Amino acid sequence: MRGWHPGDVPAVLAAFAVPDMARQAAGPIDTPEAALEWMGFWGFRDDAQAFAVTVNGEVVGNVAVSNIDAHDTGWVSYWTSPHARGRGVATAAAAALAEWAFRERGLFRLELGHRLDNPASCAVAVRAGFTAEGIERAKLKYGDERHDVERHARLATD
Repeated sequence: MRGWHPGDVPAVLAAFAVPDMARQAAGPIDTPEAALEWMGFWGFRDDAQAFAVTVNGEVVGNVAVSNIDAHDTGWVSYWTSPHARGRGVATAAAAALAEWAFRERGLFRLELGHRLDNPASCAVAVRAGFTAEGIERAKLKYGDERHDVERHARLATD
């Protein structure tokens, strides 16, 4: 894990060019300016920190903690580029982020959620030490479609 750099624009553009990733963003990330704006969004927040996930020097994903609140709780998110999926990269990144968040940010509880139709993300969460806590019905909306979400959490004491 490392911070995002302007030289990472091609990796961000490639990642968000994939349809399953494109719908995860608030708006299109299809220009160098949009990629820089996305990276900058993470760089200037007190309630969040994002890291580029690298393998052998190549950026293959993102892992972040955001919405850090007064209860020492944060929201974890992650993604990997299609060519890096299925190799344990997201699991290792989520686990490393959790350790960083507990140690460096002093957080106690980390939460994450995944659509029920995304078993790969569930596997990442479980392997990274996040315990399933329940289903949030119709929590996410992409286009006109609503999705149920399974919430997971990991505590500093786990």
